[in-house]
Amino acid sequence: MLRIGVTGQAGFVGKHLYNTIGLFQEEFERIEFEKDFFEDEAKLSDFVSQCDVIVHLAAMNRHNDPQVIYDTNLGLVQKLINALNKTNSKAHVIFSSSTQEERDNLYGKSKKEGRELMAQWAKTSGGKFTGMIIPNVFGPFGHPNYNSVVATFSHKIARNETPTIEVDGDLKLIYVGELVDEILKVIKKGESNESLIVPHTAESKVSNLLALLERYKSEYQDKGIIPQLENKFETNLFNTFRCYIDIPNYFPVKFTQHTDPRGAFVEVIRLNVGGQVSFSTTVPGITRGNHFHTRKIERFAVIKGKALIQLRQIGTDEVLDFYLDGNEPAYVDMPIWYTHNIKNVGDEELYTIFWINEFYDPNDPDTYFENV
Repeated sequence: MLRIGVTGQAGFVGKHLYNTIGLFQEEFERIEFEKDFFEDEAKLSDFVSQCDVIVHLAAMNRHNDPQVIYDTNLGLVQKLINALNKTNSKAHVIFSSSTQEERDNLYGKSKKEGRELMAQWAKTSGGKFTGMIIPNVFGPFGHPNYNSVVATFSHKIARNETPTIEVDGDLKLIYVGELVDEILKVIKKGESNESLIVPHTAESKVSNLLALLERYKSEYQDKGIIPQLENKFETNLFNTFRCYIDIPNYFPVKFTQHTDPRGAFVEVIRLNVGGQVSFSTTVPGITRGNHFHTRKIERFAVIKGKALIQLRQIGTDEVLDFYLDGNEPAYVDMPIWYTHNIKNVGDEELYTIFWINEFYDPNDPDTYFENV
């Protein structure tokens, strides 16, 4: 079993990588990393000594003074090298660099020089080293005004703010889940490569990104419509946008009921995309679910009975509780990387309609069990 440590474990890419590694418990063991390890030589050396693989993601992306970015990033690399030398480590170090390496800025310079320093360490120590040159990364839970323009736009649009385009450039992009897959391939392969260029998986003008995100806001957030998603990139972008909605205050969304002497009619979902609809009954006191998805879009609609739907983002402790009552039919959508369940908290059978955007495939279920 490979023991893997991730510097920058709590950061944008680090969180996704750490959580994904946790899905492969028979292959990998996660070695915990904390930010203050870089300020304590003993703690950093202890961390390094436990690792077969170290993915070095810790870095500063933005600061008012570019020199601070340069000094910080090279300082982190040097501290890691010192710990590797002190512990006589032969770990496979995987370093995240950037396509900004060739640009005339101190961030790009810090990444290139850091990669070269790590490559030199591997040559002199007998360790393994892979330097990954990565395009622009986007995905859920990125920090606005820091990690990516997608994070900034999504955060603002979801809060009814108006983003501005400074330069309508053409961006080469990779979704964070796809980048994690590339890192896992490098880990499993276990071979050195000083300058591994990670290919982008999508390309878009900034204005096109903004237009797509504004459409998701209009259709999904404002009207509850699942938008048409033309390809994997658009699905990834939509799932990214969904994570910036103020979930505790947005759900549950009540349906519009149409009643007459015959009874009531409720429109459950409007789809510009396909998928699968299911129906369940649940007896009082029973809980369904306690799992999460990394790519699927899912809606729980309660039409009869009383339910408690709970959500918790993987890697966090906060549980969101939503109480739904069939007397006022409503729905909650499941964000990716949130484990979720539904419990009958009433005295009668609970009737629930489920929609998910993919047919169930037992060979690729994208369903991971974890209690809320």
